[in-house]
Amino acid sequence: QVSLVESGGGLVQAGGSLRLSCAASGRTFTNYAMAWFRQAPGKEREFVAGILGGDKLAIYGDSVKGRFIISRDVAKDTVYLEMNNLEPEDTAVYSCAARSSVYVTKRAAEYEYWGRGTQVTVSS
Repeated sequence: QVSLVESGGGLVQAGGSLRLSCAASGRTFTNYAMAWFRQAPGKEREFVAGILGGDKLAIYGDSVKGRFIISRDVAKDTVYLEMNNLEPEDTAVYSCAARSSVYVTKRAAEYEYWGRGTQVTVSS
């Protein structure tokens, strides 16, 4: 049973930081592209960051460049999203996704596996 489980969300003040984790199980995701997406109420799902399978090369959405960092721990099959200098506009449910390709895509429909998400709320 393939599973992605996110953790680390919560309430933080503007300018603060949070670190999200996505623990994968059921198979080895080392060579899978992994990504974080977010969705705020009334808005479309948005690509946040992705990391290539078998590599450390990362891609970021324009709204988080320079503030967020995605990384992975291969031994733990876990992907992280370090979020710094958070803004109220970052408030959303953040979900982890994986696809059976080494290449990251910003299209949510191309990811086969999804976690349930974790809520991030940034107060002003």
